[in-house]
Amino acid sequence: MREDGKIDYIEWPAGDLPATKAFYAAAFGWAFTDYGPDYAAFEGQGTDGGFTTPQDGAAAKPLVVLYAHDLEAVLAKVTAAGGAITKPIFAFPGGRRFHFTDPSGNELAVWSEG
Repeated sequence: MREDGKIDYIEWPAGDLPATKAFYAAAFGWAFTDYGPDYAAFEGQGTDGGFTTPQDGAAAKPLVVLYAHDLEAVLAKVTAAGGAITKPIFAFPGGRRFHFTDPSGNELAVWSEG
């Protein structure tokens, strides 16, 4: 159920839409609905969020964080799908994560509790 004030949708640029769709399909099994040649929607991927103070050298941009039960397996899928790892797996309070960029240069992270 949708509620006022809750994150409902994330939209980010894709300079190479076919490559971006192929990446997310291969790495995470996402499916898309095309709305013309310049827009592809996805749904059912879940979302929560938070705010962070940018660290030294980090860009002040939104960061989408995905979850993984097996962080190493997802890292392998991201790499095999053509993602570029920008921060290898590291520990943080609450778990471990890594960062990557997709074919359009968007940076995302994947985290796990263990």
